[in-house]
Amino acid sequence: MILNCLLLGFFSPGPLELAIIAGIVLLLFGGAKLPSLMRNLGRSTNEFKRGMNESVDEDEPTNKQDENH
Repeated sequence: MILNCLLLGFFSPGPLELAIIAGIVLLLFGGAKLPSLMRNLGRSTNEFKRGMNESVDEDEPTNKQDENH
């Protein structure tokens, strides 16, 4: 039952909830630190994606070699 609710999006945050979360983040970190915080978040996201792509690229050649032998 809970899984069905999650899949249907009953617990996804709406615009009001997102605005409240943004306000709390602004109060906690202040306006001066937000740009550097978001920049670091973007860099870490890009690094994570790059690492995932590299691991997929490394896995594919070994699978093709195994199929040929």
